[in-house]
Amino acid sequence: MDVTRGRREFLATLGALGATAFLPDRILRARGQTPAATTTRLDLHHHFGSPLWKKRHAETKRQGWDTFMEYTPAKAIEAMDRAGVQTAFLSITSPGIWFGDNFAAERQGAIALARDVNEYGSRMRADYKGRFGLFAVLPLPDVDASLKEIEYAFDTLKADGVGLLTSYGDAWLGDPRLEPVFDELNRRRAIVYTHPTDASCCHGIGNANPSVVEWFSDTARSINSLLQTERATRYNNITFIWSHGGGALVGTTRVVGTVSAAALDGTPAPNSRLHHIRRFYYDTAGAANPIVMPALKRLLGGTSNIVYGTDYPFGGQDGPRNIVNAMQTFGFTAEELRGIDRDNALRILPNFRA
Repeated sequence: MDVTRGRREFLATLGALGATAFLPDRILRARGQTPAATTTRLDLHHHFGSPLWKKRHAETKRQGWDTFMEYTPAKAIEAMDRAGVQTAFLSITSPGIWFGDNFAAERQGAIALARDVNEYGSRMRADYKGRFGLFAVLPLPDVDASLKEIEYAFDTLKADGVGLLTSYGDAWLGDPRLEPVFDELNRRRAIVYTHPTDASCCHGIGNANPSVVEWFSDTARSINSLLQTERATRYNNITFIWSHGGGALVGTTRVVGTVSAAALDGTPAPNSRLHHIRRFYYDTAGAANPIVMPALKRLLGGTSNIVYGTDYPFGGQDGPRNIVNAMQTFGFTAEELRGIDRDNALRILPNFRA
């Protein structure tokens, strides 16, 4: 199965929604459209990889490996400038730092790779002051190694949060085996950005590329694992950010629970499923379309917890700008768009005010 081709086709379809991004600025102005000019947006879904990670990725040829072969910080900034992005927050993409399903065999290599990736991200942040933030990778599901990396990432590298996958083998984020790690993140009031992956159960399920269905489903599973085990309440100090508008969340109403019009119009009961779903944050990558965005706004009771995210470098150099253009077509007000582009993220990342 050609998993990379499937992801490219999927992102190309989404990119078509913002096709005007490929037009020169003078044509956009002639049509009464405004090109991206100011660098004020905050991109909370921006991938990167150290040279060692890219090498390992190419060797195993997991999803998206070829896209990363040409990734550089300079190219990233070029794409950011086209979309008016001030700062992009670096995070790892699938498959993270594990390239197979035998975690025991990869353990030492994954622990070392986590440190390598985090230090590389920290150097990017220092070399391009103000252009990058860092959501550090953790070597989950190894609890002890993850606790050590949390200490190093926050206390030494001064990371802005952590970037995790939705699952690790047979453990989703609400799994009790991961509790010590999330307790520590909760104590630190950390931001936990999450990106989907295909768990060991489901690499080729339904003979489908995992980027088409499985990654969205795994996001919903991970959210459900926090809600059903009541760990969303236990980890009440953690700010969770979910990729792709929450994946399949808007279509899986049993995860949400009660979704009557009256319930959605009212105030959720404290620590109810809807309460937690509305305190979580969701990014626009892979969700900037006229089906997901209006539904997500309805589920959340507004747009205050939707944040701009691009999935760069997937989608290409105009991918971030395509999303900007697409978001302007769903009926959101100028105030709502300002919130999604910047202000909503600043509530949880106040140090990035221009």
